[in-house]
Amino acid sequence: MFRQVGRLTPEDMKELRLKVVEIFEQVEKKKATSATRRINLIANTANYFVREELGKLLAECEDPEFMDEICHKMLKHKIYGIRATALFYFYYKDTTNAEEVIIVLDKYYNKVPWEAETIALNMWKKHPKTMKKYMHEWQKDKDEVKRSLSLHGMENIASSDPKFIMSFIGNMIDDESLEVQKKITHILTQVGRSKPNKCYPVVKEWLETADEQRIKTIWVSMKKLANIITQQSNRDKSAEFVKVTTRTVKEWKKDQNQNVSVMGGKLAQILKIK
Repeated sequence: MFRQVGRLTPEDMKELRLKVVEIFEQVEKKKATSATRRINLIANTANYFVREELGKLLAECEDPEFMDEICHKMLKHKIYGIRATALFYFYYKDTTNAEEVIIVLDKYYNKVPWEAETIALNMWKKHPKTMKKYMHEWQKDKDEVKRSLSLHGMENIASSDPKFIMSFIGNMIDDESLEVQKKITHILTQVGRSKPNKCYPVVKEWLETADEQRIKTIWVSMKKLANIITQQSNRDKSAEFVKVTTRTVKEWKKDQNQNVSVMGGKLAQILKIK
């Protein structure tokens, strides 16, 4: 069978395609039990890449209604790999119909968390308008996993729509979930690096009325941004990013608001600004 870890080789892909052809033959004969058994045998693996490629290939089935029925049952299976394969099937089948993907993801995100994050990331890349439409509801959900998932992959629009991101994060900046906070700091770092002029003024507003938790969240992001400047490599720092960040730190250091001035002072130490 296939390896338990790592990407599939060309030989693996050839073998997988042959097995999917056999599955489709069973589908054509309307033999759901046989088709399901063959799918599950492959899907029951720890290898993420096998599950994704299998789901993608199954999405090419010429009888989608029949395959839908099989994969809907798979989504409720006790084995993780089988559920994951089914989620990938629905993602690739409806890859151009973003709202259908959101519906399935909304229902099963907590059943297959790793694959749900991959799909959310891809959705922010390919269907940002749909994600903007639905993620506002997700960010209000009582489930911290769902709130965290609403942010996953949002860095993909850091350059194209920083205003939306800063507004979105502003509604979650005081979220008590550690996972949500981690996502926020990651995305803030990306916006600050690509669009510092859009990021820092909003961050300053958050700081002015911040409690200790919010200050900590902002500090993690700003510290990362300052450290990028001190690195020898120029890979992650544009001239504008360096210029705006340096100017901002100098201004914050002299600000009348204590939260802002303390943050500016700590960042100035990293950047060696007197």
